[in-house]
Amino acid sequence: MKHLNLLLLLQLIVLIAFGQNKLSGIVSGNGEKLAGASVVLENSYYGVSTLGNGSFEFNNLKNGDYKVKISFIGFNTKVIGVTLNSDKQISINLEPNVIMTDEIMIAATRAKDKTPMAYNNMSGDEIAQRNMGQDIPYLLQLTPSFVATSDAGAGIGYSSFRIRGTDMNRINVSVNGIPINDAESHGTWFVDLPDLASSLENVQVQRGVGTSTNGAAAFGATINLQTNTLNKNPYGEYKTAFGTFNTFKNTISAGTGLMNGKFSVDARLSKVTSYGYIDRAESDLKSFFVSAGYYTENTILKVNIFSGFEETYQAWNGISSDMLETNRTYNSAGEYTDENGNIRYYENQVDHYQQDNYRLHFSQKLNQNWNLNLSAHYTYGRGYYENYKEDEELADYQISDIIVGSEIIETTDLVNRKWLNNNFYGLIYSLNYNKNRSDFLLGGGFSIYDGDHYGNVIWAQFLGDTKPNYEWYNNNGLKKDYNIYAKYNYQITEKINLFIDLQFRKIDYSINGIDDDLRDLEQSYDFNFFNPKFGIYYQLTNNQKLYISRAIANREPNRTAYVDKDPNGKTPEYETLCNWELGYNYSSSKLSLSANYYFMNYKNQLVLTGEINDVGAPIMVNVDKSYRTGIELQAGVQITNNIKWNGNTTLSSNKIKDFTEHVDNWDTWGQETFKLGTTNLAFSPNVVANSQFIFSPLKSLNIAFVSSFVGKQFIDNTSNEDRILENYLINNLKIDYLIKTNLFEEIKFHFMVNNLFNEMYESNAWVYSYIYGDKRYKMDGYYPQAGTHFMLGVDFKF
Repeated sequence: MKHLNLLLLLQLIVLIAFGQNKLSGIVSGNGEKLAGASVVLENSYYGVSTLGNGSFEFNNLKNGDYKVKISFIGFNTKVIGVTLNSDKQISINLEPNVIMTDEIMIAATRAKDKTPMAYNNMSGDEIAQRNMGQDIPYLLQLTPSFVATSDAGAGIGYSSFRIRGTDMNRINVSVNGIPINDAESHGTWFVDLPDLASSLENVQVQRGVGTSTNGAAAFGATINLQTNTLNKNPYGEYKTAFGTFNTFKNTISAGTGLMNGKFSVDARLSKVTSYGYIDRAESDLKSFFVSAGYYTENTILKVNIFSGFEETYQAWNGISSDMLETNRTYNSAGEYTDENGNIRYYENQVDHYQQDNYRLHFSQKLNQNWNLNLSAHYTYGRGYYENYKEDEELADYQISDIIVGSEIIETTDLVNRKWLNNNFYGLIYSLNYNKNRSDFLLGGGFSIYDGDHYGNVIWAQFLGDTKPNYEWYNNNGLKKDYNIYAKYNYQITEKINLFIDLQFRKIDYSINGIDDDLRDLEQSYDFNFFNPKFGIYYQLTNNQKLYISRAIANREPNRTAYVDKDPNGKTPEYETLCNWELGYNYSSSKLSLSANYYFMNYKNQLVLTGEINDVGAPIMVNVDKSYRTGIELQAGVQITNNIKWNGNTTLSSNKIKDFTEHVDNWDTWGQETFKLGTTNLAFSPNVVANSQFIFSPLKSLNIAFVSSFVGKQFIDNTSNEDRILENYLINNLKIDYLIKTNLFEEIKFHFMVNNLFNEMYESNAWVYSYIYGDKRYKMDGYYPQAGTHFMLGVDFKF
């Protein structure tokens, strides 16, 4: 472990770039110098933005041939070749695009080159190379501070993720600026949108509070996904893959290209199936994506419709720690005992859900400096999870005792379905002004979430006069979310850029009805949040930059915190985060280095302390003081012309101050309290590291060796060594080979081996502690991940 960290750190600090020449120039368009244009040396780590006068400069370049890529929103991208054997100055004139480009639709929520925040961009090509059917969290796990986990153990089905130790319920996720977090739970389940990765143009991950966006507050990160942009040429693709655990992925996509210079239609159809690593953890996933666009020089009108269906056998129980050595794939879901005393498994213990998304996007260039974006959205989701239950109390389902002769029946085996039926709709907008040194944006939106939660008894051994499909509980959550934000970037000097971002957010949330345990849920809340962000970007040299920022975010409790709260106890309060970021970046043609220090200070963070409510269920409790702090190091090196290395390491400390643990005492039917002082936040490893060596011996052959290390994690907030996830190091191998034929434009073969050295590890867990007979015991559930497994795929493009 120590050797791995030392290796990564040494590679960050001992590499030096050599060069002799300077390449400079001016970028113009429409007769004006273009400030903020992107100028990149292709196949290198070197990229800059033009200054206020349109100028740029690259230093320390070796003699040789370079390709320079210049791009700016509203203009055609240009690539020019340059030969250097001495200092050289060039002039580039970009031609206005005859149609608007899709990038303008997401500009409001994206961090830009001079935004003083920690972020990483991933291109569509990178996503496509990694996409072998696993959920999106597994495609993003090489970004800094990112940890992914899977219930089924192989990345297909229900998956979750953490960034800087922050769970997905506190991470804002959007598609084209429209939030996809569940408005009540705040979570994001990519299983509901299978193979969305095949329709992505790019992804930006902002760590920390990030910039203002729509939807739930970002308490650990923001993930901003952009779907496919206009492809001017007709195309068709068929991608198929298969592998271990009877995994299959098939994707068909096609597009018309730009018809009559104005119209385009794109479509995708996907199906992914897998048995999973865990017993009976099957996944049956289907999705489609359709996009139709109308493009002119000053207008975009685009309709996106996409839908996903998932049916997965439940695998969320985990297995006890004492079974990890003997039966790592055991799954207790659906287990029951038949009339002969034999253990059986209910075959329909499934999670079944469909989500339909409708989006209308409109962008208008008002003049040379002003742009307007409007988007309307509607999401309809419905589904259930089904459970076989043994010896359930009839009274718990509001069913009267059944009298059969002289016998009174009070319990029964039964099957229930817990339903969620929700509607989510709203509007987002942004108005952008850009001229010379100023970049101003006014944005915001509103949304309404209306979600019904109810449960039906679809079968029971004893029902009496009660009819099947009897509804025993029903409640509704209604949430209205409004926000408005203003962002202003001002280039004070050629080297200094000031960033200000102010957001106001208002939330109205109410719950009514009864829960599945028959408790009355009637309650309502109102919140008004002000979330300011400030930062300064400083260009030390043309290839070095420094930034510092401070941001505040406020987050309302999610549904679980309210539903499970003790009616006789304290109501959960909103959380507040003050986030400092200090970063440095260096880039050259062969080397990229960056370091980002962060300090995330929480007030009233909601955590599990062991406290319970009036029916004995665990509840979230506000802790007064807690924090996360660390440094994120990234590096990239072009070692030779055909060998490249990229890596990152996060070293962090994640603490709760003055933590008090509550433990159930089964002897007294009360709780014991233990003041533990400063403890570690659960699921927050002190070390997360990734390494990727890419070897390209041929232009058509690419071999990548990828390593990911996750340090030890505590599975509760007590810092008890008896309740941990051990550290693990996973190595993967990916090989891609491309050929061109007369029949197909290209055929690409993929071969991927995950967990190459068969590491036995667990990436997630839960624990419950109690006292019995004056001794401390625990119940727990761990989520083992698959050993060595592979995928083989072929892509046909025509």
